[in-house]
Amino acid sequence: MFPLSSLIRCHRHSHSRHYLLLHRLLKPFSSIATHPQAPPSSPLGDVPLSFPTYLICSSNTSVGKTLVSAGLAASFLLSSDFHPNKFLYLKPVQTGFPSDSDSRFVFSKLSSLASRRKIACSLLASDEVLQASRSAAAVTLPAGLAEDCKFGMFDLGSYTECRVLGEEGSAASELICRTMFAWKEAVSPHLAAERENGVVEDSTVLEVLQRCLLEAGLAKQNMNMFSVVETAGGVASPGPSGTLQCDLYRPLRLPAILVGDGRLGGISGTISAYESLKVRGYDVVAVVIEDHGLVNEVPLSSYFRKRVPVLVLPSIPQDPSNDLMEWFDDACVVFDSLFKIMLSAYSERIRRLHDMPKKAGNVIWWPFTQHKLVPEGGVTVIDSRCGENFAVFKVRNNEVITQQFDACASWWTQGPDATLQTELARDMGYAAARFGHVMFPENVYEPALECAELLLEGVGKGWASRTYFSDNGSTAIEIALKMAFRKFSSDDGSLSNFLSDDSTQRRAQLMVLALNGSYHGDTLGAMEAQAPSAYTGFLQQPWYTGRGLFLDPPTVFLCNNIWNISLPEGLLSHSLNSDEITFSSRSEVFELSRDKSNLAEIYSSHISNALTQNPESVGIIGALILEPVIQGAGGMLMVDPLFQRVLVNECRNRKIPIIFDEVFTGFWRLGIESAAELLYCVPDIACFAKLMTGGIVPLAATLATSAVFDSFLEDSKLKALLHGHSYSAHAMGCTAAAKSIKWFKDPQTNGNITSEGKLLKELWDEKLVSQISSHPAVQRVVALGTLCALELRAEGSNAGYGSMYASSLLKKLREDGIYTRPLGNVIYFMCGPCTSPEICRQHESDVAERSQLAKYPRTYGPDSTALIWPSGNEVGILSLGLLLYLASVFFRRGIGDLVFQEFQSERFDLGI
Repeated sequence: MFPLSSLIRCHRHSHSRHYLLLHRLLKPFSSIATHPQAPPSSPLGDVPLSFPTYLICSSNTSVGKTLVSAGLAASFLLSSDFHPNKFLYLKPVQTGFPSDSDSRFVFSKLSSLASRRKIACSLLASDEVLQASRSAAAVTLPAGLAEDCKFGMFDLGSYTECRVLGEEGSAASELICRTMFAWKEAVSPHLAAERENGVVEDSTVLEVLQRCLLEAGLAKQNMNMFSVVETAGGVASPGPSGTLQCDLYRPLRLPAILVGDGRLGGISGTISAYESLKVRGYDVVAVVIEDHGLVNEVPLSSYFRKRVPVLVLPSIPQDPSNDLMEWFDDACVVFDSLFKIMLSAYSERIRRLHDMPKKAGNVIWWPFTQHKLVPEGGVTVIDSRCGENFAVFKVRNNEVITQQFDACASWWTQGPDATLQTELARDMGYAAARFGHVMFPENVYEPALECAELLLEGVGKGWASRTYFSDNGSTAIEIALKMAFRKFSSDDGSLSNFLSDDSTQRRAQLMVLALNGSYHGDTLGAMEAQAPSAYTGFLQQPWYTGRGLFLDPPTVFLCNNIWNISLPEGLLSHSLNSDEITFSSRSEVFELSRDKSNLAEIYSSHISNALTQNPESVGIIGALILEPVIQGAGGMLMVDPLFQRVLVNECRNRKIPIIFDEVFTGFWRLGIESAAELLYCVPDIACFAKLMTGGIVPLAATLATSAVFDSFLEDSKLKALLHGHSYSAHAMGCTAAAKSIKWFKDPQTNGNITSEGKLLKELWDEKLVSQISSHPAVQRVVALGTLCALELRAEGSNAGYGSMYASSLLKKLREDGIYTRPLGNVIYFMCGPCTSPEICRQHESDVAERSQLAKYPRTYGPDSTALIWPSGNEVGILSLGLLLYLASVFFRRGIGDLVFQEFQSERFDLGI
């Protein structure tokens, strides 16, 4: 913005009491290289809520978006109120420039209306064009200035200003009109950008737009402010990169005003545009159409059922010489009504966002949450989600919507990027409209059949023949246990006649073989199949008895850049060579050649002895259940795959059915579609959920072999699998699952799939992970697929699931844009199968150069690594520096200056 002192005062018009100050200025420009579409280089920052901002979009081009923008500006700025106001008009994408400029239209019409009407406050209006293509710049710039510029967009900096004086001595209202990117050819933005070598990335458009909003908000001072962002063309018109504009602006999720079409065919176009916005999660506050004498507002109002008001503007004069001044006067009442609707919707939104935390604390009972430990202001208000990011409401100096990376994948369920999220919403809407819900037994419909076939051709390929649907992972486990016990009973001669049709007869006690540290869900049967833990104690499950033989598993972890096997106490007496329990790379841990090792024999003997020594009086082992490779809720523990493979083989030799719990590990969570592939063995039964639907809706499936299925085939219905849910195989869930299963494994939609289609690319930088594993505050690190977890060194109450060890740090991370939820002193970061490796690795080299991970802190106590955190918790000082470093690298977020200042205060020395 140029200072007013640089403006040239025009001559005073003798016939008017207004002063008009006009001057056109051009800033020096520089070329900006064109880049192909890429992920955003940095996350979106804050979007201010201290003033209303609306997206002005339309069902088609040339239906009056800019007239609506100008009318709103007039309603807001040209009132009789003596209080100065500020109106910000932003046009991110403009084609046909400079002969066609919507920001110039709003600027000129408001200036003319202000001169025409008696205004209380003076009006300072400006029009600025930030960047233009070479073709557009050549028309605007003085001759020869654009000749040396061959490609890209140029910092045009064209600026025009006008002052219209109101009452003597009154303060001035402001109209700021700004075109962000302009192209010469009057065609769709993607064509103009391509033809004029001026493609602009989506991330650049959003970053500039967000910066314009923030700058205007900071400069508003005590003025009332209102802002509109006007799109180009229709709702689904492509932007400069080719992305549909309804998708381009979705990360901001601004509330929308839809300018519909009052012409013949306009009802259909308006409804289609509305549906396109709603399926993407936009709030449409009002619909505005021009009166063409066809009364389109009647069927539109009927369709919206009073959910959205429909306003009708007077017919627009077709004479090009008409300056529209009288039309704006006639439409003033409509624009005033529209403005009041928008202001009311904004106020209601702000009120809801402010009230939600307190209301939630009064009526909601959160899972896995001690409500006494939730501090005031500790509730996160999530306004929306777009891809991997939450849009979170925050109250700082002003209200804002800020972005937080969902680094725990919302309890390990999430996988979609923004594109897949929209695809899933659309497909689920189709399924809901087509099927609603229909009952499943003895019925079939396309989504359920397609999903079942995809499961058997994918995660169940080569072993499974049947798919049994349920609603969540825990119930999938319950079903698997019933399947396994029936199969075992069917195979075991001593139990062949155990059950008659009278299911009340019981003699033998069946139990599971499982691992300590396991977790299979919160329903009663699933809890019985897991070892004692914080989740199964008397306070949580008074009925828990633990119906199983639970073995201590050997675990694998990275420490000091070496992959190590930690053997349980029962195996420590064996003498082993170091090359059998230490590895230079993670891939060595999974090699099949280890089957011939001495350790494999030790595992086999240990397991065999445990099974042999288990007395039948305690119970008969009728199933093996395990989480392949990673125990999630148990602390992100990586179990030695050799041990699990030997365990499977031992059980198979004893005809004990094998259940793989892949609720967490399945569908690329560990870098491969099924974690069973990492073990090189298959189960008899496997359970899947979470990522199966992309995480957008609950659905689970239990897959089984033909032999398991056949064990339920009898003449009596009472010997069928009598288990089910009202919403078994619901159409929306099966539709989402089918879409997600195909999306994740297709290299055309998931750029992380390797050329062979079997694995994900390495998402975590191996060198960085190695550095972190050598940090003295870190006990262990596990990085596999979409998971990177680290356990902080801690003792006593600072260790374990109940630990509040890192609560203050996690609060700081959330403030810095990273939402994570720990498992006690185990911190994990989780991305999705579609997350670009660049998001995890960006800025790595710069941060690594500035960081000295091995730097020791000042000594504050005997352990030389502890300090008293401001909240009173003891926290490892090295842990804090490490996690801040880790978060800034993995999630492309530089740690904020405020956090650095606090951590590097007098008592802190993080070495960052």
